[in-house]
Amino acid sequence: MNRLTRTAALAAALMASCLLAPGTTAHAASGDWLSLTVTRPGTTGGGSRAALLLCDPPQGHPKAAEACAELAAADGDFSRLGDSGTLCPLIYAPVRARAHGRWNGRPIEYDRTYGNACELRAETADVFALEG
Repeated sequence: MNRLTRTAALAAALMASCLLAPGTTAHAASGDWLSLTVTRPGTTGGGSRAALLLCDPPQGHPKAAEACAELAAADGDFSRLGDSGTLCPLIYAPVRARAHGRWNGRPIEYDRTYGNACELRAETADVFALEG
């Protein structure tokens, strides 16, 4: 990960932590946490979303409980998330999903661009559902 990407991920995590209850920043530093971002490549950033997901208790994400349950069922493996049977339209409107943090004591680095928001939702369930 280049320096700019690391800086952006850290900034997103810090901004998200400011919106959380007092004490959650310390929890994120010592336990499992994921800094999640969704952006639309080629846009000026108006559609960007970010959240700091904490799961004990679930917080920091519009669907924290659902995202935490899905990650727990997949043991933090992003390739095991979602529903492979979902049909999505063939409309190209790329969306980039990134995750950085720790899950079950393991470092997580995930970065993938999907063809559209339906594909993102189909393959990652509620983990990147960052719109409230």
